[in-house]
Parts: sequence; C-alpha cells; structure tokens
Amino acid sequence: MMTLRKILLASAAMLVVVAGNAFAATANEEAIAERLKPYGEVCLVGDPCAEEVAGGGAAAGGGSRSGADVVGKFCSACHGTGVLGAPKVGDTAAWSARHGGDLDELLKNAIAGLNSMPPKGTCGDCSDEELLAAIKEMSGL
Repeated sequence: MMTLRKILLASAAMLVVVAGNAFAATANEEAIAERLKPYGEVCLVGDPCAEEVAGGGAAAGGGSRSGADVVGKFCSACHGTGVLGAPKVGDTAAWSARHGGDLDELLKNAIAGLNSMPPKGTCGDCSDEELLAAIKEMSGL
C-alpha cells in the first residue's frame, strides 16, 4: 500500500511539473508573439484603413498647418536661437541676405535642406505650402 501511495504521489508530482512546463511554454510563446507583432501597418489613400487614420497634418487629412504652427513646432529650436548660423526668426536682414530674399529660392533650400538643416527641417510631413508659410512667418518677407 505504501509503495502504491508513493507511485501515485510521484505520478501526481510529475503531472504538476509537466502541466507547469506546458503553461510556461504557452505564456512564453504569447510573450514572443507580442514582441514580434508589427508595430504598425502601411495605409495608402483609397485603402479601407485610410478613413481610420488619426492625427494632424495635411497628409492625414487634417488640413494644412499655419506658418506659426510649423515654426513653433518644428523650426524654432534652431531658428529661434540661430543654431549653426540659421537665420533667426524675425531677423529680416539675415533672411534677405540669403538669395536676396527670394522666397522661391528659400523654399527650395528648405525642401532640399541646407548646411546642417535636413530636408524639410524637422517637419518631414510638411507640404511645400506649409514650409513657405513658415518661411514667411520667420523671415517677415
């Protein structure tokens, strides 16, 4: 009888160990699947997911931002202080010295980037019209 009891206890203990390992493996697989899932998805205009896209900016259907909005959010970090020779906000003389104040040339530089400024500054989703409004806001031209 004692041997049967030991066998039953050993069997129960093994069952607990096996079940515990199975549960741990399932939990581990779920954690791995969670880490590997895509961060997002690409949604093109015309796709059903396009209506679900939320956010601002012209690309998301939120309309265009004003020049002051673009300057405040994207441009003021450098143009507010003149970092690395960037013409400062409100310094019309410094802006006029660049391409004689030609707004089309200033816009081309903003789109392509110039010196330390990357293309479109730090506003990768700004439209050309938004960039031009920001240039006008900063330069006073």
